[in-house]
Amino acid sequence: MAAASEHTVLQFASPSLTSSATTTVLTARIHPLVIFNVCDCFVRRPDSAERVIGTLLGSILPDGTVDIRNSYAVPHNESSDQVAVDIDYHHNMLASHLKVNPKEVIVGWYSTGFGVNGGSALIHDFYAREATNPIHLTVDTGFTNGEGTIKAFVSSNLSLGDRQLAAQFQEIPVDLRMVEAERVGYDVLKATAVDKLPNDLEGMELTIERLLTLINDVYKYVDSVVEGQTAPDNNIGRFIADAVASLPKLPPQVFDNLINDSLQDQLLLLYLSSITRTQLSLAEKLNTAAQML
Repeated sequence: MAAASEHTVLQFASPSLTSSATTTVLTARIHPLVIFNVCDCFVRRPDSAERVIGTLLGSILPDGTVDIRNSYAVPHNESSDQVAVDIDYHHNMLASHLKVNPKEVIVGWYSTGFGVNGGSALIHDFYAREATNPIHLTVDTGFTNGEGTIKAFVSSNLSLGDRQLAAQFQEIPVDLRMVEAERVGYDVLKATAVDKLPNDLEGMELTIERLLTLINDVYKYVDSVVEGQTAPDNNIGRFIADAVASLPKLPPQVFDNLINDSLQDQLLLLYLSSITRTQLSLAEKLNTAAQML
């Protein structure tokens, strides 16, 4: 799906109890698995993507509350004036989820970031054809000020006669259901938020830096014991002896060759993965163009 952005978006911060009922939805009840999925997809997003979107699955309770229990990411391309969504991927993922849990239906979609924009209105139009009165969930994956702000919206069109003026996003209450163990995990996630996962080379560099730091700490401890500044500990001595004994006895040149060979393998894998991503992106663009014709 590809569409041009010609929407004006109005975002209201809180629901009005006196306004006319534009929706029967009262509350969005969100399970923590959805938030963890959103954060994981954001960290693993392509380098060129500023945000990720995805489908929300769940059910609608008799009192109108939307129970959001699961989600999956949907590839998309977004620019200032155009949005393209991989519809085939969305339908294939939905079919796979329905095989596992047929009671879960589409209840809306999510995006990372804070608030809504013109692109959100276009994507919401697509999901409005997939579900009745879908919810738009936004998750602040940047954890601004240490808080992962989570908001839910419903949308309605503001029209003058036959002319559509704007898309109105009305915020609705959010009920984040967590047990104590899940709350602990969520708090840890906020405390250790990262923008992107390190790639293989960056991960190797960080690992080597941590290894060098540990080796320096061991050197300092051994020197301190030898000089009599620290009381010796037999248990620590055994651990150090076991660690040294486990190291292979290789000449420096052979060890360097092993490291260089491993590095070359990593670079080859990065090159192949880059080619694969390029082919997938080209196939996605061709598929989107074919659906528009």
